[in-house]
Amino acid sequence: MSKVPSITLNNGTAMPQLGYGVWQVEDDQAFTAVGQALAAGYRSIDTAAAYGNEEGTGKALAASGIPREELFVTTKLWNSDHGYDAALRAFDASLTKLGLEYVDLYLIHWPVPAKGIYTETYKALERILADGRAKAIGVSNFLPEHLQRLLGETSVVPAVNQIELHPHLQQEESRAFHVRHGIATEAWSPLGQGRGLLDDPTIGRIATKHGRTPAQVVLRWHLQIGNVVIPKSVTPSRIVENIDVFGFELDGDDLVELAGLDTGSRLGPDPATFDMA
Repeated sequence: MSKVPSITLNNGTAMPQLGYGVWQVEDDQAFTAVGQALAAGYRSIDTAAAYGNEEGTGKALAASGIPREELFVTTKLWNSDHGYDAALRAFDASLTKLGLEYVDLYLIHWPVPAKGIYTETYKALERILADGRAKAIGVSNFLPEHLQRLLGETSVVPAVNQIELHPHLQQEESRAFHVRHGIATEAWSPLGQGRGLLDDPTIGRIATKHGRTPAQVVLRWHLQIGNVVIPKSVTPSRIVENIDVFGFELDGDDLVELAGLDTGSRLGPDPATFDMA
């Protein structure tokens, strides 16, 4: 069994606080990478229709021999599949590629506010939840304004909002909104894609202090402020390193220093305008 602690989502579903993401992993590579992650102790795997690797991910899950109830599988609906009927069809396609009877978490990948139909799309997710084909549903890259509309026009409070979040983009407004409404915050690009973040002298100093790597310090920071985190790597040693973050704890001074690194800088698109199909 995995040593990763779980959080309890707002509908009672348990979700590992640290998982493995497969963004930018080719489908044929996903089989090996996901297999290595499962062998290292990860039990939560995060994929998406847009990643093009649901099939390879599903094959790795099947080949692992790990009982289905011990796994937590997330996938996401892409922008071109917004709308009630389209979302249901897209979910069916994802299940088929994954080779699963249900997923643990199904998310709308982006709100695509220009289309203006994310509430209609979310109602399809509510149907999927009611049918037991997803254990929990939620969203990704939703701003508070999008969430507010969703809360006013649908019945099920999202269990999760998966957003870009790292020490250079700490998303305090979104995190506070999530806390008020019982939505779990999940961080994508939790290590800032390595772009300068892991070379930051503050993070380096804290890493030296604890005898850890900069990546481990950043992941530990996420865990201690309550985020769910899904680091991605295809390097076996880093896959192992990224899950080895439960044997130390950052102190109050560390957390204050890390809080001071927020620049508000995004690496990914702006959810207010992103509409790529």
